Amino acid sequence: MSALFIILALLLGLAMGAAIGFLLRQRQDTELILRAQAEADVLRRSTQAEVQRLLEGARAQQGELLRQAQRRLEDDAVRARSALEADLTRERQAAELELRRVLGDAEREGARIREARDELRRDRERLDATEERLTRRGEQQDARALKLDDLEARLDERADALKAQETELEAERGAIQTRLFEIAQLTREEATATIMTQLDTELEREKAVRIRAQLDKADAEAKRKSTNIIAQAIQRSASEVSAAISVSVVPIPSDAMKGRIIGREGRNIRAFEALTGVDLIIDDTPEAVLLSSFNPIRREVAKLALTELVTDGRIHPARIEETVHKAQSDMQTYIRERGDEAALEANVVGLKAGMLQLLGRMHFRTSYGQNVLKHSVQVAHLTGIIAAEIGLDEALARRAGLLHDIGKSIDREIEGTHTEIGANLARRFGEPTEVLDAIANHHELELSETLYPIIVSAADAISAARPGARRESLENYLKRLEGLETIATSFPGVEKSYAIQAGREIRIIVEPDKIDDASAVLLARDIASRIEQDMEYPGQVQVTVVRESRAVQYAR
Repeated sequence: MSALFIILALLLGLAMGAAIGFLLRQRQDTELILRAQAEADVLRRSTQAEVQRLLEGARAQQGELLRQAQRRLEDDAVRARSALEADLTRERQAAELELRRVLGDAEREGARIREARDELRRDRERLDATEERLTRRGEQQDARALKLDDLEARLDERADALKAQETELEAERGAIQTRLFEIAQLTREEATATIMTQLDTELEREKAVRIRAQLDKADAEAKRKSTNIIAQAIQRSASEVSAAISVSVVPIPSDAMKGRIIGREGRNIRAFEALTGVDLIIDDTPEAVLLSSFNPIRREVAKLALTELVTDGRIHPARIEETVHKAQSDMQTYIRERGDEAALEANVVGLKAGMLQLLGRMHFRTSYGQNVLKHSVQVAHLTGIIAAEIGLDEALARRAGLLHDIGKSIDREIEGTHTEIGANLARRFGEPTEVLDAIANHHELELSETLYPIIVSAADAISAARPGARRESLENYLKRLEGLETIATSFPGVEKSYAIQAGREIRIIVEPDKIDDASAVLLARDIASRIEQDMEYPGQVQVTVVRESRAVQYAR
């Protein structure tokens, strides 16, 4: 029993100990929780303070960063504004340059328009003067028609009088014949033959006189009609001639290059045509474009520039302007070189630079297919030879021969004949008086004051008329000369005939005892008619009949 109480007491003590231990453990845990909560509160308050401090520092740093970013933005804005102002300045300068260039082009175009207006005014004045001359000529023609009517009436009256006289003459004729038979002791047939021979001679003379009068009248009428015929011929053939002498072909590597030459919205081709003054024609011709201009120097400059652009491949307005300026400079150098070479070949010294430049321009001028510069050099050699033979200054003659056509270098740019223009140019460059005389009067020898225009004219004719000089083969040339002489010698009474001046004149020597002065007119007319019927020739052929009477006696 006591052991059971002890066990129960022990068990109860253990239970109470366990309960007390549990309560103590629970109290410790509660204290730990409370302490942890207190530490957590302290830690939370300290953390909140730290967070608040960090937030305040972050706000301060953010404000500083914002201020720094604002300063950087302001600096970037200043730099951007400076760069923008610099770009605007460059663009403004480029726009000013473009504006000045456009204004210059506009001024040049205005000058061309003024020149065209002046030319139109001069054409109008010439037309007015021509119209006035035509009006006066019409009035003269009307007056002439009245005179012709009056003359016709007088001729009718004279014809009636002649008929009456013819009747009287018939009556007298019988008496004269009878008297002649008695005096001359001739038969009727012999007397009739003698009278008919005399009448034939008188009729031939009368016919020659009338033919000469009709020829003079026909020449006057032919001059009027020939003007209209020539004008029509020029109008009909102008396009073909212009196409033959005013178009150059520039090869290109492929047809794709045509689009690059045209450029965007045509800006390249417009810039090229404005800078060169040449029409650029782009059509369906494969791998080629055309340059059209009446001025061969402009056309050659355009050809050089376009060839350079096609070879280089960079085609835009700025590059076109640069290339055209370079081509123009190269062309001036090329022209000067051609002038120097011509002067050296002709052995002419002392020419001024401007005269050499004008001389070189003639390299691009042709006359009937003959290069004018080469023609001038040949004339210089011929004039030197002729002058040396007749005792004139050979060097001065060569100088006159070389410069005789200098006016042709600019005769398409200013008004006047090439002789007037050439004489003015030579006077401006201080050429000698003999040279001025040769230039001004080598086509009008009656106005010449020295012998130099005469020898220059002779050399000019020799150079132009030599075989092959003006697009005529030697064979055709010789055949034409032979044909002219054959036709002339086929007529009775012709002693000799000579084709001279490259077949532009046939000189005929007749027998004076067979051909009298009146018959010479008929002979010239018949030969000219035969030449027109049987031959083909350029221009016209002058038929000159020479009749010479000689009386020879010997003193013994």
